[in-house]
Amino acid sequence: MTPVPRTSSIDSTLALLAEGYTFISARCDELRTDIFRTRLMLRPVLCMRGEAAAQLFYGSEDVTRVGSMPWTVLRLLQDKHSVQQLDGEMHRQRKKMFIDLAMSGGSVAGLVDRFRHHWLAQVGNRETGRSDLREIANLVLTKASADWIGIPGRNRDDRGLANSLARMIDNTGRLGPSAWLALMFRWRTERWLLKIVEAVRDGSLQLREECALKTICLLYRDADGRALSTEAAAVELLNLLRPIAAISRWIEFLCLALASDPNWRERFRSGHDEEIEGFIEEVRRLYPFFPFVGARLKKDLVWQDHPLRKGDWLLLDLYGTMHDPRLFPQPAVFNPKRGSSWRDGDFRFIPQGGGRPETSHRCPGEKITVEILQETLKLVCRSQSVRITPADAIVPLGSVPASPAPPISIILADAEPNAVAARSRR
Repeated sequence: MTPVPRTSSIDSTLALLAEGYTFISARCDELRTDIFRTRLMLRPVLCMRGEAAAQLFYGSEDVTRVGSMPWTVLRLLQDKHSVQQLDGEMHRQRKKMFIDLAMSGGSVAGLVDRFRHHWLAQVGNRETGRSDLREIANLVLTKASADWIGIPGRNRDDRGLANSLARMIDNTGRLGPSAWLALMFRWRTERWLLKIVEAVRDGSLQLREECALKTICLLYRDADGRALSTEAAAVELLNLLRPIAAISRWIEFLCLALASDPNWRERFRSGHDEEIEGFIEEVRRLYPFFPFVGARLKKDLVWQDHPLRKGDWLLLDLYGTMHDPRLFPQPAVFNPKRGSSWRDGDFRFIPQGGGRPETSHRCPGEKITVEILQETLKLVCRSQSVRITPADAIVPLGSVPASPAPPISIILADAEPNAVAARSRR
């Protein structure tokens, strides 16, 4: 067996904070390996990339997500009561609930309809001129997801909720005062959702027949026949709201890709719907979203002739795997004809994880992500009132999560809303 290569530095925390998305792949290239040892925050860690590493993370029962994320990241992303912190049958049972909610055709179509409605209302009600794209997208996604979940409008403050969700998303990879402030917004949002759950369960909040709020609060039962605790139900509601709001970052990258080559916008303006999904999946491959994901080994094993030990902390490089020229030739080139798709369930194209969502920790929300991005593309490309700027924005990879600099804006001109809506449905 071959010992795992080590970095020369005693601790790599500062390098990770400086390099962000390229930290793992740069050292893999330097050491000519797909795995290396280092320390982060003085804790030993094994950093990995590639198809085989993704298969270990998403295609085996040899790893657990428990204890694999720093406390602030765990609290901002998932929390201890969430599905991501479960293993085995408990995980599969809880995951099935999310798959039923996030992958069934009728449910997703209902969310996309609400997204379209709120987008047209938001864009149509704004004055002509420049507006921040992510701000608009975040508010629209927040309204659409809250409607879809079943939270009545009278029980929520959409702008306040959108701001809270944005703070959680923006500060996931950060340390210091901004992260602590984001945790305060998370705590406040959870308290609000606890009251919603209690109101549903005591009957003071009546629900329409079928919605995620009813499923999570009243219908779900685990393998032992138990309902979710009030705390777990609130956490899982937030784990629907927050990831849907995070699609605003994909929307920003989607619009940057359209602005970078105006020929694409002209092509989609006149149809070519069969090419839209390939375009969107290449956006999700090329542009940075999740940098890496953590796990811990549940037992000793040998991986690629390297001895690994039970309890080892692992980081899988999602971004680096999708920019590995062995898997994606000319990875820096935007090429929508690569044929990548979330439907394949493989271990190469892993913007939100690998494998099958039914049997692994892969995010069950990719169908939602892709269909909302498809709708966004149609709304933007087939509207005469929307222009995107700047076309030459860059995406600094040292900041996690990454964003275009300067931020993407949309410039609104006068147009007839009914005509825009009709074109977007084509």
